[in-house]
Amino acid sequence: MSALTFTFKQNTAQRVDLSPLVSQNLHGLSAAEIAALELQAGNARLPVAELFDISGADVQDIVIANATAKLDYIGKSSAGGKISVLGDAGAYTGMQLQGGSISVSGNAGLYLGCELKNGSIVVGGNAGDYVGGALPGNKQGMRGGSIIIKGNAGSRVGDHLRRGQILIEGDAGDYLGSRMLAGTIAVLGQVGRYPGFAMRRGTLLLWNTPPLPAYFNDCGANTFAFLPLLFASFKGLNSRFADSGLAFSRARRYGGDIVEGGRGEILVKV
Repeated sequence: MSALTFTFKQNTAQRVDLSPLVSQNLHGLSAAEIAALELQAGNARLPVAELFDISGADVQDIVIANATAKLDYIGKSSAGGKISVLGDAGAYTGMQLQGGSISVSGNAGLYLGCELKNGSIVVGGNAGDYVGGALPGNKQGMRGGSIIIKGNAGSRVGDHLRRGQILIEGDAGDYLGSRMLAGTIAVLGQVGRYPGFAMRRGTLLLWNTPPLPAYFNDCGANTFAFLPLLFASFKGLNSRFADSGLAFSRARRYGGDIVEGGRGEILVKV
C-alpha cells in the first residue's frame, strides 16, 4: 500500500489548518470521504480536494508534498504513524504530538513540537521560536520524545521544557532553555543571550561557551560519567549528534538559575 499523499496546489493566499489530517482521524475513511473533509483556510472552510491533489491510501504513512510555510498544525495530536513534509512547514507543527514521527525536509515555523508528549520530529532546515515550548498561558512545554533540528533555531527553545530532548545542529537564539523544568537541550553551534533564564532543573549541553549570565555560578571543569552514556544514546540518530567524534566527557559546569534554586546546569565542552 502506497503512502497517502497530499500535494498542495498552492491556490490559496490564506494559512491552512492541517490538524485534521492525522492517522487516527483518517482511519477507515474512503478516498472520497478524505477528499470531502473540510480544512480551515483563513475565515473559510474548504474541502481537502480543493487544496490538495490526493493519491495513495496508507493512513499510517502520510506525505505532504509541495508544502509551504502556510500549512499550520501539521501532525497536531497525532497518535502514531509517520508524516513526511516535503518542503516547508508552518507554525505549530507536531503540536501535542502523542506518538509516531514527523520529518520536515525544509524549514519549520513557530512553536515546533510545542507541548509534545511522545514521538519524534526531525527538521532538515531551520525552526522558529519556542521549539518544544508551552503555549501562551500554559506552564508545561514538551513532556517527552525528541526533536532534532539540522539547521538553526530561534529564541526560547525549550521554554517550560518538562522532559525529553532537543538537539540543534546549528545555532540557537536568546533565552535557550528559559523556565526549563527538566530534560536536555544540546546545541552544536552558537547560543544567544540569557541561556537558562529562570531554569529550575535540566541540562543545556553546549560545544561553545555562551554569553554567561550573572545568575549562573561557575562550578569548574569536571569529568561527568553520564555523558558517554548520553552520547551512546545518540548513535542511532539520523543526525550529526551520532558522530562519535563530537562526544566528550569533560565539561565546565555552570549551575543555575540561582534565583530558582540553582539546580539546573549548563555544561560546556572543555
